[in-house]
Amino acid sequence: MPPRCLRCAPVATKWTANIKRTALHGAHHEMDDRFNTMAGWALFAGIVALGGTIVSGEYFRHHEVEKGGYEVADASPEAGGAASAKPTDFSAGDPVKGAAVFAKCQSCHSIEAGGANGIGPNLHASMGKPFAHVAGFAYSDALKSKGGNWGWSEMDAWLASPKKYVNGTKMSFAGLSNPEDRANVIRYLNDQGSNLPVPPPPAAEAATADAAATTTAAEAPGKVQTSAVPSPPVADTGNASTPAPAASAK
Repeated sequence: MPPRCLRCAPVATKWTANIKRTALHGAHHEMDDRFNTMAGWALFAGIVALGGTIVSGEYFRHHEVEKGGYEVADASPEAGGAASAKPTDFSAGDPVKGAAVFAKCQSCHSIEAGGANGIGPNLHASMGKPFAHVAGFAYSDALKSKGGNWGWSEMDAWLASPKKYVNGTKMSFAGLSNPEDRANVIRYLNDQGSNLPVPPPPAAEAATADAAATTTAAEAPGKVQTSAVPSPPVADTGNASTPAPAASAK
C-alpha cells in the first residue's frame, strides 16, 4: 500500500524491510529444521546398520575348522553296521533292481563291453577277475598290492565299505549298507559278461559246510569207529547182578 504522505514513507519502508527479513528468517529456520530432521534420520539409520553388523557378526562368527568334512558311519561287519546283522543272500538278488542301484555308479564307471574308463575302471565282466585287472587304469597302490579275485564275498565286502576292505583305496564311495542292495547290484554285475555260478542261500551254504565238517571229522585218521553189531541179549532173572546161564551146545 503506497504511503499517504512523505512523513509515513520511511516508516512504510522499514515495515516492509522487517516483513522481508522475517520471511527470510522463517524460510532459513524451516530449511534448518529440514536439514536437522534429515541428519537425524541418517544418524539413526547408521546406528541401526552398525548395530545389525555387530549382532550378525557375533551370531555368524567364524570358527577355525579343526577337521574338514563329515565322518560317514562304516557299514562293514567289523564296525557292527547293518552288514553284520544279515548275511548277503546272492541267490535272492534281482539283476533288474541291481541295474537301478548301479545307476548311482554310472557317474564313475561304464559297464558295457569295451566301455571307456572314467573316474573308475570299466566293470564289464569284472566278476571273477583279479583285482586291478583293467589295463591302463591308474589303480591305487593299495588295490594293486591286494591279491585275490573279485568273487562274490570279495565284491560284497568291497561294496559294503571300500575303504574298510582296501585301506588306502582312491575310491570315495561310502558303501552300500543294505545287503539286499549289494546282492542285487552284484547279480547285475555278474550278468554283464561274467556269469559266475550263483552261491546258494546262506542257510543252505551253512548246512553244506556243517555236513562237510562232519564227514571230514568221521574220516579223520586214528579215529576208532565202533561196530554196529548188537550185543547178545541177557535173560531177565529178576536180579540184575546175576548173569544168565550160558546155553548148552546141542
